[in-house]
Amino acid sequence: MSDIAKIIGQRIRNYRTGLGLSQERLAELSGCHPTYIGQLERGEKNATLESIEKVAAALHVSLSVLFEKLGAEEGAKNSIPLLCYELLSSKPREEQEQLFCILQQMEKYRNK
Repeated sequence: MSDIAKIIGQRIRNYRTGLGLSQERLAELSGCHPTYIGQLERGEKNATLESIEKVAAALHVSLSVLFEKLGAEEGAKNSIPLLCYELLSSKPREEQEQLFCILQQMEKYRNK
């Protein structure tokens, strides 16, 4: 399957686990079959925009956030800032804030 399907699938999984939802519960909330959710998360299915919209709504994530930073340059796959973005964007808001504070403290300490 394409890289984009795998990236979107991983993002769906990250948001789902961040909310503490099972694949079955996400399927219920989105009106999709649990098997389909698993296939999406593994990047095995090319989802329709309609199904992605349903899943995003069930995750309380906008489509713009779900598709954010896609289509970056091919060399960007090893880009540390983009990898950090992927990691941070997969975490709940509270954890994002904590990680950001840690980075700020590290930067502050380094500049002393």
